[in-house]
Amino acid sequence: MGYHYLAQQININGQQIKGPLVGINDLGGLVSRVVNIFLIPLAGIILFIVLLWGGYDFIISRGNPEKVKSARAKITTSLIGFVLLVVSYLIVRLLSEVFGLGKGLF
Repeated sequence: MGYHYLAQQININGQQIKGPLVGINDLGGLVSRVVNIFLIPLAGIILFIVLLWGGYDFIISRGNPEKVKSARAKITTSLIGFVLLVVSYLIVRLLSEVFGLGKGLF
């Protein structure tokens, strides 16, 4: 009876509840779902934290040139990372549409 906790589709009181892995038939679908649900948001959260960290370091640097330089490097790195994240996502979407690989990451 405990195996029902691993079900990806269950009917409770007439209401159909579906898990995030419903409709995945191959490894490519699984990878696409994992990237879309977990990795891209996680990367965005990490980049946001690094941006906040750089901003905090910039505020508390009090004009110290070394601390300002370090804070600017963190801010720049997080912004470049964000741009790379968005561009890579768009390239994958474009290639999946061009080569007819279905819905891509969605």
